[in-house]
Amino acid sequence: MKKNIFVQKLAVGLRQMFSNNDEAVINKKLPKELLLRIFSFLDVVTLCRCAQVSRAWNVLALDGSNWQRIDLFDFQRDIEGRVVENISKRCGGFLRKLSLRGCLGVGDNALRIFAQNCRNIEVLNLNGCTKITDATCTSLSKFCSKLRHLDLASCTSITNLSLKALSEGCPLLEQLNISWCDQVTKDGIQNLVRGCGGLKALFLKGCTQLEDEALKYIGANCPELVTLNLQTCLQITDDGLITICRGCHKLQSLCASGCSNITDAILNALGQNCPKLRILEVARCSQLTDVGFTTLARVSI
Repeated sequence: MKKNIFVQKLAVGLRQMFSNNDEAVINKKLPKELLLRIFSFLDVVTLCRCAQVSRAWNVLALDGSNWQRIDLFDFQRDIEGRVVENISKRCGGFLRKLSLRGCLGVGDNALRIFAQNCRNIEVLNLNGCTKITDATCTSLSKFCSKLRHLDLASCTSITNLSLKALSEGCPLLEQLNISWCDQVTKDGIQNLVRGCGGLKALFLKGCTQLEDEALKYIGANCPELVTLNLQTCLQITDDGLITICRGCHKLQSLCASGCSNITDAILNALGQNCPKLRILEVARCSQLTDVGFTTLARVSI
């Protein structure tokens, strides 16, 4: 909001400063550095429009420093691999955050070129990019060691190989979403947490092959974990979740909705071990009782 207000005031100021809208006059009056700073406040659409005004503005608008954060969700139907390739070549090491959520036309080849060009990427959203496979995570592992947040939700071709690759090449990873990647098993989780012990948020919704053993690996290796989503992980029982409670004392948010095997023992373990817990979702967990919730409330006080 503040950026938008700034841009609006700046536009008014420019109109007052110049008696006409001649872009050439603006270029003469304002130094390149100031114009570049102005462009840094513009969104993707406006930057692209500015790039069409003149050669000088094209160079400024497409300067990599203006493209540190890009969200292409609104253009998901039009985004193909070549677009991502071109963006990566233009932005290079400037790009820190990219969202390709829902971009069905983007595949492994485009993301390989992206990874090679954008090695400082920290946040990458590939939610719903159903064409990608383990090859994408292999590319990220090779070139993107600064990656902190990665969203692979609904990328159903992702397997344990991806988690092994991320573990080996992305040690700074703090947040990973592999919801609905139902080929992932406990072996993948074991590999992941060995190299990414600093994980703070892990979303495993719909990973139906995960068993208690996977949670034991998490509990033993991820002491910084704050958020965990296990919705519809049907094989999870008290045994696995109690390990999480004992190993992840910083846990603030837990979703275990649909984990119908858990009992009041979990509520007691949460109360005893997770004093920072603020959000608990346990819909469709029919074995939980009022007694368990009363115990949780009493122990947590």
